[in-house]
Amino acid sequence: MTMHYTRTGRGKPLLLVHGLGATCGSWDTISPALSRVREVIAVDLPGHGQTPEEADSGTFDGLARSLDSWLRTENLIGVDMVGSSLGARLVLEMARRGQSGAVAALDPGGFWHGWERTFFKATITPSVALVRALRPALSAITGNVAGRTALMAQLSARPWALDPAFVARELKSLADTRTVNSLVKDLANGAMQAGPANTAAPVVIGWGRKDRLCLPQQADRAMKAFPEATLHWFERSGHFPMWDQPEETVRVILDATSVSGSK
Repeated sequence: MTMHYTRTGRGKPLLLVHGLGATCGSWDTISPALSRVREVIAVDLPGHGQTPEEADSGTFDGLARSLDSWLRTENLIGVDMVGSSLGARLVLEMARRGQSGAVAALDPGGFWHGWERTFFKATITPSVALVRALRPALSAITGNVAGRTALMAQLSARPWALDPAFVARELKSLADTRTVNSLVKDLANGAMQAGPANTAAPVVIGWGRKDRLCLPQQADRAMKAFPEATLHWFERSGHFPMWDQPEETVRVILDATSVSGSK
């Protein structure tokens, strides 16, 4: 299994796994700070960014299989991991399989229940369609505070404060990811993420109090699945703490992974 990735910094390796429709660049708000003390490895999941899709890349199980295989190929079994959204669920799954070191999972998907599944699918699907339709004009739209706020209101608690060029790049990545719709369908209809973690290293689950995609009440289910985990609330954050509260996110990640005896 080959996946595109970047490596920056020096020190103990730290793997960053992005979310749905994103790329390794989604971490640019915090990767420079992390790379001052860690060797930061940020991947493009299959079907995202510069990593080609595989036959099963439109499913969560397919992405988990690919990530598991890549960890073995790169001799990264036991590496500390950070994930966001879909990526957060993936790093929890790697912890469940015993493939991770310490884990920081930021607003993980996979803990929807009942109407929340419909809510997830019914809100994200038209959003993807809209972003694809607006793709030629995204740079101009996100350069405007009102436009940026309208497009990012579900994902950020402070969309007006985000860097316009960064937002445009993230939305273009979402528009360009061919597997997004099949992943949304699979995630909305699939089984809830199972636990517990099969690692002695720390597991931290972070959740934005203002998350409008993976709703805050889902944190309780995540903690029941991973009872060994510690829950950290990002009080002023939406779905992406590394965008809304980058300094706090860096502290949480480094605290979670600094005491791990993993690779």
